[in-house]
Amino acid sequence: MPKINVTRSATINSPIDSVYSKLNDFNHWASWSPWLIMEDGVTVNIAEDAKYYSWKGSRVGEGNMSITLEDGSNNIEYDLTFLKPWKSEAKVKFMLSDNNERTTVTWSMDSKLPFFMFWMKKMMEGFIGMDYERGLNMLKDYIEVGEVKSNLEWKGESDFPGTQYIGIKTTCRIDKMDEAMPDDFAKIELFIKNNEALATGAAYSIYHNWDIVKRQATYTACVGVTSIPEDLPEDFVSGEIPATRVYTLRHTGKYDHLGNAWSTMMAMARGKEFKTKRGIHPWEQYITNPQETESDAHITDVVFAIK
Repeated sequence: MPKINVTRSATINSPIDSVYSKLNDFNHWASWSPWLIMEDGVTVNIAEDAKYYSWKGSRVGEGNMSITLEDGSNNIEYDLTFLKPWKSEAKVKFMLSDNNERTTVTWSMDSKLPFFMFWMKKMMEGFIGMDYERGLNMLKDYIEVGEVKSNLEWKGESDFPGTQYIGIKTTCRIDKMDEAMPDDFAKIELFIKNNEALATGAAYSIYHNWDIVKRQATYTACVGVTSIPEDLPEDFVSGEIPATRVYTLRHTGKYDHLGNAWSTMMAMARGKEFKTKRGIHPWEQYITNPQETESDAHITDVVFAIK
């Protein structure tokens, strides 16, 4: 059976004892779990000693986890059992290190895939790695701020009227998007200031490719326009999102947690909760203006074209 290993790390601005106490008590896990946020109504049962918990949901599957080792300060180990969508077991570990009143948290998992899924090894490591990154990001907020500013609202199906757009198409590493995308929108904003009559007021990012194995993405940062101007700068592109039926998931909170919405929509698509329409790439639409909205109150719609 193909072995898989996933390891991710983050630094949390909190003493090691505080971080440790949140990780060895399952009562805290629901507040920052990268999986439970993906589905309303998941059944969660936690043992009285908070060292064991189980979950059951239609989207997140079914399984349980128990703490098997805790040394009181640096290491916690768990046995993880998946029952659905397929049976498997994993060894999970948190390793904590003190970093001048901050704590470096390393989260790892060792498991095996069913033999018939050998061809998905790298992809599964990529998916789980993204889940771990989302989870550590939420754990950081939960410990530092006391809550995770990330809320999902399933808006469901509707009709998208279509729009023409102008923008900038970029290919970069996924971990560099938070630097590249603001630069792209700054250039677009400068052009729109000199061509205000063109803008519809809507801003989008269209995702053409998301390679979790190579950790590279291709996207177009863009704004809707009433018509395509002839004097676009050389590095600009133009195009159209056609009128189509769509499924929308709304995220309210920090942009740092927007991956929660994307991961949920991809899980819904894989689970055939809706049928995606080929040829129309998914996009996010910025409902609030980031320059006029508190960072933890941004509203963003993640949209998939559906049949």
